[in-house]
Amino acid sequence: MDTVQEGKNVLIIERDAVDGLIGRLGDEFVRAVDLLAGVRGRIIITGIGKSGIVARKITATLSSTGSPAVFLNSAEGLHGDIGVVTADDVVLALSYSGQSEEVLKLIPYFRWMSVPIIAMTGVAGSALARESDIVLDIRVDKEACPWDIVPTASTTAAMALGDALAVTLLKRKGIDLSDFAHRHPGGAIGRQILLSVGDLMHSGDRCPKVDENVLLSEAIYEMTGKGLGMTTVTGKGGALIGVITDGDLRRVFQKYENPLSVEVGRLMGGSPKSIRADKLAAEALRILEDHAITSLVITDNENRPVGVIHIHDILKAGITL
Repeated sequence: MDTVQEGKNVLIIERDAVDGLIGRLGDEFVRAVDLLAGVRGRIIITGIGKSGIVARKITATLSSTGSPAVFLNSAEGLHGDIGVVTADDVVLALSYSGQSEEVLKLIPYFRWMSVPIIAMTGVAGSALARESDIVLDIRVDKEACPWDIVPTASTTAAMALGDALAVTLLKRKGIDLSDFAHRHPGGAIGRQILLSVGDLMHSGDRCPKVDENVLLSEAIYEMTGKGLGMTTVTGKGGALIGVITDGDLRRVFQKYENPLSVEVGRLMGGSPKSIRADKLAAEALRILEDHAITSLVITDNENRPVGVIHIHDILKAGITL
């Protein structure tokens, strides 16, 4: 057996399953999105077995992208959990065969509650399809297993269609990046999007700053005291005109016989990279990495230094590119 080729065969079958959805996406998908976008309550997603696992994933994706959803295990629903459903909700029921007994037994309750039902099934003439208001077709030509029975390509297709619903709804509702980030405050996504430069910068008395006319000896004292391996240099009106870094010091001591008595304005590196405090910390990290530097100056509207952010501050916060 060619192990790599077998793996490729599975991926090809699953790719083809998703490709097959594209040509079948049409009016029913539009109706489903319209219904889900206008729901006053929540999207109740139900399924059992592998379809239940896919339903859980779709539930999580919808909720995180601005469409509140609740997963209802079909078997548990028959023993009381169906009480979570209200008349303001919409049901999305998953069953590839459309004949899952646990799912079908929930239908009378949904009808009694006058709750619209969207079916996601691979069999257009199944019992679930007949009992539903909208049918999303997820049929596949074959599963990826040798016997064409293990849910593989079909679950991939269902998950992909769930993603299509979630992202289309996200755009329909005008959910922006900030809305999305606020739903992920504790994870890497939230940190990437919510943490600003101002949240992490060294400001106030912690910001190293010297005037261009001071001697290098004083600048070194400032650098040592603030512990960032650099200091900003200001000119007329307190505007940022340069920086001096540890690397600059090595070059200065090689060039000047008595550099400690030289004014920093003659020794500094000009055109320092800067950023505003309201920018994302991830953006600051990109600038630092693109220019192979370790510190970035934060300036105000008058180009005056108000803080410094070090690459270690950003990485320590768990932000990466």
